[in-house]
Amino acid sequence: MGRRTRLNGEGTVTLRKDGRWEAAAYVPTSAGTLKRKRQYGRTRAEAYAKLVKMLEQANRGIPVADKSWTVGEYLRYWIEHVVAPRRRPKTVLAYESAVRLYLIPLIGNKRLERLAPKDVLALLGRLRQVCLCCARKLDARRAEEVQCCSRGECCDRRLSARMVQLVHAVLRNALQNAVREELVSRNVAKLVQVEGPNYARGKGLDPVQARELLVTLRDDRLYALYLLALTLGLRKGELLGLRWDAVDLDKGELNVQRSLQRINGELVSAAPKTRYSLRTIPLPAFAVDALRLRRKQQQEERGVCGGEWLDSGYVFTTAVGSPVDPRNLNRHWYATRKRAGLDGYRFHDLRHSFVSLLLDLAVAPHIVREIAGHSDLQVTLGVYAHASTDEKRKALTQLSKLFQ
Repeated sequence: MGRRTRLNGEGTVTLRKDGRWEAAAYVPTSAGTLKRKRQYGRTRAEAYAKLVKMLEQANRGIPVADKSWTVGEYLRYWIEHVVAPRRRPKTVLAYESAVRLYLIPLIGNKRLERLAPKDVLALLGRLRQVCLCCARKLDARRAEEVQCCSRGECCDRRLSARMVQLVHAVLRNALQNAVREELVSRNVAKLVQVEGPNYARGKGLDPVQARELLVTLRDDRLYALYLLALTLGLRKGELLGLRWDAVDLDKGELNVQRSLQRINGELVSAAPKTRYSLRTIPLPAFAVDALRLRRKQQQEERGVCGGEWLDSGYVFTTAVGSPVDPRNLNRHWYATRKRAGLDGYRFHDLRHSFVSLLLDLAVAPHIVREIAGHSDLQVTLGVYAHASTDEKRKALTQLSKLFQ
């Protein structure tokens, strides 16, 4: 019998001195070159199976990664070169925090190409177990040493389901980009399902509550801000980022162009949430009157400040002309809702109120969506529309007449 000849490109399988089996073959890389890549296993069959899989991918035209990334190295690259140039500053900050605080400490040392679904499951389980005190220290310890203290030294609160879902989403998005760049052959995070949080659904004000709120604020310097929130559905950042050059009181129009946000401790004027948020809204007569009054108030405040006035160009400012910090608006809202008897309502519920009230007036949903700046009509109808008990009773009464 003739000696068996190994075919070119078939690869080799050898036993290493450390007892492991090594399988190696030349395969094309993402850099367009041939490189000898190695796979390891505890048995010859295991190493050979990995070799066969690698060669099958090469035959399908899927190159192997030219660089052997760790998960941490790749995530840092992804944040800097993929996320930062394309996403809004607030989104970049959220992604970077998830990477720095949770992903790198727990799976950053793993090889990117060897990351498996079981690793993602272990990551999510760890995040659900660790308390908030220990979670904040993850980046200062070795991952295997992180133990949530059970002797009362740490708080009993855990990371929210929303935060766990966010960390999973960030990893899933990062690995999807790795698939596009042909650094890995599959997105293992996609293979792992994560339970979403049970959101407390927003609630809208009814007409009586809305009028009571405006009566409470009638003499407040931010009256026009709350009026626009209730009657135009503007988001908090859109209201605080509104500039006078985006308002035409003669034509009765308002252009939503920017959003004011706090990023890394600084107030930043950024693009609105989505491209659908860029919109022109016609102003009702009462909104024009409120904005004219606001401009007059601002001129009076400028006169009082004199040379101390900061000409920021914003419609809603502090008494010295500087932008209103979103956190200070929250504090103003907490005091206002208490005076108006609206404890438990969020500022964002004013936007919910706007959508619900327009739909109650039988305004076409697609018109409401365009005014609110939603990207999807289902968001308008499924998240922001609220029916009161009286409206439900009225609808069921109409239905009952069919059976009488």
